[in-house]
Amino acid sequence: MKLKANVSLSGAILLGDSVACDGHENGRPIRVVTHAHYDHMLGLEKSLRICRKVVMTEATRDLIRVLKGKRISNFKSLTVLGYEKELNLDSENLTFYYADHILGATQVLVEDSNGLRMLYTGDFRLPKTPVINADILVIEATYGSPAFRRPFKSIVESLFVSLVEKSLEHGPVYVFGYHGKLQEAMQILFEGGIWAPFILPKKVLEFSLVCEKHGMKLGDYIPKNCEEARELISKNDSYVAFYHMSSKRKIGLNAIRIYLTGWEFKEPIRKISNGEYVVALSDHADFDDLLSYVEECEPKIVITDNYRVGEAETLAREISRKLKIKAVAMPKKG
Repeated sequence: MKLKANVSLSGAILLGDSVACDGHENGRPIRVVTHAHYDHMLGLEKSLRICRKVVMTEATRDLIRVLKGKRISNFKSLTVLGYEKELNLDSENLTFYYADHILGATQVLVEDSNGLRMLYTGDFRLPKTPVINADILVIEATYGSPAFRRPFKSIVESLFVSLVEKSLEHGPVYVFGYHGKLQEAMQILFEGGIWAPFILPKKVLEFSLVCEKHGMKLGDYIPKNCEEARELISKNDSYVAFYHMSSKRKIGLNAIRIYLTGWEFKEPIRKISNGEYVVALSDHADFDDLLSYVEECEPKIVITDNYRVGEAETLAREISRKLKIKAVAMPKKG
């Protein structure tokens, strides 16, 4: 029997007969983008040209405009769908459910005319992501190995605030991360009472404006090139600057530098050199959370995403062994 869900060799998550998520697949009239990270926007321009509908949340659309330009809104195929809203696709129905990852992230449920429920989690973390019941579950596998457990998840945010607060006593602090995670860090620091101004380069600023439009509280921030920011930087005064991880080798070299990463499992905060720290702020489920999602979902079969970075084959084995649920990593490699 042909499986009704799959992960293609080009990274598209295929659900039912018509839907491809997070990658372009020829012959699929419906393309879904679960969130605005590059490995989930594969072939987006091609999909916008060819597909009948390219579906995403409003927030994801707005963030993609920042990353790829407002021209994407010119495509008639672009379709916005809200959480828990249903889109009829002839013989199938498509529904979005909230996923706690970056702003706008969604889970994708496709239900066919026979009542078969096929769910793709996209990237997520617990406990804020609701678990949706499905017959076939396609799940991310970023931290799909038993080695990737974070017993300290609940204390990371408060320790991060304390580190920044103490560091500001000595001057500026530079925080490096990826789009989405940087804005989460801003919100954590703002809610934690950090008083220093936030300085943002252009792209981070544009991303932050969208996040605030959709309800995030990011505090007082100013553009890097404004007069106030230039004065703070020239005086080496206390401020917090937020930069994309790609800038870490050339920015803030004479300041305290903090790198936000999900690939830290030994300690919530680790000092790697004088004035440099790694903070284990992740926007993905760890191994225990992945298993917990599968167990509560109660699927008949699980497909682990073996296209993107992660431990899909290990996770599939562990699901089969621990939960006694059939699981397979796709696409097959080798």
